[in-house]
Amino acid sequence: MAKKKFYITTPIYYPSAKPHLGHAYCSTLSDIIARSKRMRGFDVFFLTGLDEHGEKIEENAAAKGVTPQEFVDSVAVTFLNLWKLLRISNDDFIRTTQARHVETVQKIFHAFVENEDVYLGSYEGWYCVHEESYWTETQVGENHVCPECGRPVEKKQEEAYFFACSKYVDSLLEYYDGHPDFITPAGRKTEMVNNFIKPGLNDLCVTRTSFDWGVPVKERPGHVVYVWLDALTNYISALGYLQEDHSLFDKFWSDDTEIVHVVGADITRFHTIYWPMFLEALGLRKPDRVFVHGLLMMKDEKMSKSKGNVVYVEPLIERYGVDAVRYYMAREIAFGMDGSFTPEQFVERTNNDLANDFGNLLNRTLGMLGKYYGGVVSKRYEDELDDLDRALLKEAKNTVSLYEEYFDDLKVTEAIAAAMDLVAKANKYIQDKAPWALAKDESKEHSLSNAMNVLCSVIYLAGMLLSPVLVDKSPALFDQLGIPAEKRTYQDAVGLTSLEGTKTNKGEPLFPRLDAKAETEYIAALMASPKEKAAA
Repeated sequence: MAKKKFYITTPIYYPSAKPHLGHAYCSTLSDIIARSKRMRGFDVFFLTGLDEHGEKIEENAAAKGVTPQEFVDSVAVTFLNLWKLLRISNDDFIRTTQARHVETVQKIFHAFVENEDVYLGSYEGWYCVHEESYWTETQVGENHVCPECGRPVEKKQEEAYFFACSKYVDSLLEYYDGHPDFITPAGRKTEMVNNFIKPGLNDLCVTRTSFDWGVPVKERPGHVVYVWLDALTNYISALGYLQEDHSLFDKFWSDDTEIVHVVGADITRFHTIYWPMFLEALGLRKPDRVFVHGLLMMKDEKMSKSKGNVVYVEPLIERYGVDAVRYYMAREIAFGMDGSFTPEQFVERTNNDLANDFGNLLNRTLGMLGKYYGGVVSKRYEDELDDLDRALLKEAKNTVSLYEEYFDDLKVTEAIAAAMDLVAKANKYIQDKAPWALAKDESKEHSLSNAMNVLCSVIYLAGMLLSPVLVDKSPALFDQLGIPAEKRTYQDAVGLTSLEGTKTNKGEPLFPRLDAKAETEYIAALMASPKEKAAA
């Protein structure tokens, strides 16, 4: 039986510059999962936030002539504004500069010192400021460039504390074996084992002395906690771990809560190797799932602020509405796989799925209901339902089961596709049932009445299933169907009960069709790199 408490987190984003579609993708998909769980009655806690320490922040702030705190404060506002615009329903927004987090990190570090999970040593290696990572001679190659971002690296040596990974490797591998769904997709586990653990896992550097912008180590003045020990602990510091009020931690880091971290592919190693080790060292349970979403690509390259190949979300929402943007991210790019953003795909998804299929289904149905029954939902004669009626109602019930199964396995794209498949079946039902023909034959009045009633129930269900994605248009659909506020529940919708007697309110189409050529050109212009825009 599924756990009824659900804790979901995004990675905490690095506020080095304004957020773009890549950040929006991860938060939006996590939001859709959180909303779907809440809708079904789960007790949900949804966390996102910012990772605000590190050498790169210190350098960016210096370049702008401000303090690091002033720098991250200004960027934090852009993230908060975007999440509001995207209707992200997070319950908390953690910032690693907050006192609650700093206090927890220092207490965790002290516990590691006491239990000899960390030790003092010296680190020498090739360091990339941009990625905040040390690399070996082999990894940087003869050109001495970062294997992650391609920038030049520099040789550094400094005193540092190290986390003793060797103490926990065997138990980590046992956890992998005993929890096959811990890392999803499964190929990511193979990658972690073969690329990082089997070749020999080095102990992890967890403090630095070459910069100041971090959580101070009380046990060793001059040291600050290094980014990953600092950043990863946000998932428990936000819940009040080792703080005076730890009620949220007791509730949502418990054995009867399903704990899910959604992360990008580039930080899989830290979440699936080091984070479980930190938790074991603290005597805490490990997460149920680390779900690794793919990269959002443009022109065959990862979307990146430093490459100047990003798409910003605000102009898309302003022009097409938040639902079209959220739907595109959920439906076009299979959650867990790499995907690409193209203007053509965006316009096609909006026109074909939302305007032609979903919006038109509501429009046609309410148009016929207005014509034949004055806009009031007709009666359902249960004992006179024909094969087409029963088949569509059966498909609707099957869709609910499939939808829940997909969401429980975090298969967001498949769940939304299942809901849209029901929309397609309802459109086909209209063609097969031909209400316009039934309306011409008085002896078919009950058949016509059943058709309109069944369609309204199925559309209500489809709107509910899509509501975690379509945060504006699903309520608008319920308005047009005339569903009273107290009836807009998941239980009412999946029950497929008759809406007989409900007065509908046919309004404007939910999704007007886009001019494909004009809108494709508009989006392409948004995607142009700074150099291309200058040339234009």
